[in-house]
Amino acid sequence: MGEFELIRRYFLPLAGRQKSPALILGPGDDCAIQRIPAGRDLVFSVDAFVEGVHFPRNYRPDYLGWRALAAAASDLAAMGADPECFTLALTLPALDEQWLEDFSKGLRSASEAFGLELAGGDTTSGPLTLSLQVHGTVEQGCGIRRSGARPGDLIAVSGTLGNAGAALDYLSEPTPSADMLAVLEHYHRPRPRLDLGGRIRQYASAGIDISDGLLADLGHILDASGVGARIESAKLPLSPELVRLKGEKALNYALRSGDDYELCLCFPRENWDRAPASLTSQLAVIGSVEAESGLYLDGIDCSSEALPAGFDHFRSES
Repeated sequence: MGEFELIRRYFLPLAGRQKSPALILGPGDDCAIQRIPAGRDLVFSVDAFVEGVHFPRNYRPDYLGWRALAAAASDLAAMGADPECFTLALTLPALDEQWLEDFSKGLRSASEAFGLELAGGDTTSGPLTLSLQVHGTVEQGCGIRRSGARPGDLIAVSGTLGNAGAALDYLSEPTPSADMLAVLEHYHRPRPRLDLGGRIRQYASAGIDISDGLLADLGHILDASGVGARIESAKLPLSPELVRLKGEKALNYALRSGDDYELCLCFPRENWDRAPASLTSQLAVIGSVEAESGLYLDGIDCSSEALPAGFDHFRSES
């Protein structure tokens, strides 16, 4: 099976399934064509996933297809964008038809769940690596940025934090308990908050998705906005399963571990008060933005070595 037969068999069936009016031309030509409606901005992001770095070696290919697209789509959610389409560059060490069948099934399930249509891509040989670029659109000037937080804003997060990080301890567990299965589900099949991001954009002043850990990602908002923040550990949303599995260490997972793909958002208080309960009920307020720089947890400076802040590809101690 050559490259073009591989594409025809496993990836062309993913194209055209969403029938997005924005995607004028999908796979098959030198480029895809996307039409951007008047009054809207194009929002796009690219993510790379390397075996042994972003996912375990010999990871189930159906899980990989879902996780990779979910992680990429989460960036659209953070900007409040409506999903449109994606491209995939896939580097494979060998042509394994069963692997490709399972991977494409996972990718297809994710594309249908997230409303993202395959627009094109490329395949080549080499160490297992995926690069996905996702495209969305947002009303002109309405994309949620990291740089909009202001002193007095409330800081809120969606869902529960730390589950995916805890799941790493149980990936090889032969007989996982119900609690282990619950956190493993967060790792294998994350759910980007696309609907929430799209509906909350008119209220939020700043936002980011939690991919590298709450402390690290909230820190990016603070740096971009030139502000500081104070958060309270008692207000962090932890799942019962995480608390039962990790006990006193559950808080550390919620603060530092990545792959949650929840949203961290800032809101002017008046915007929070006027936002519908159907949105605010999906969020937990964990603190507030301060004029003074720094990120403080229960009054402790999180820049201290006692509270290292998240994953960094180029720091071996992370």
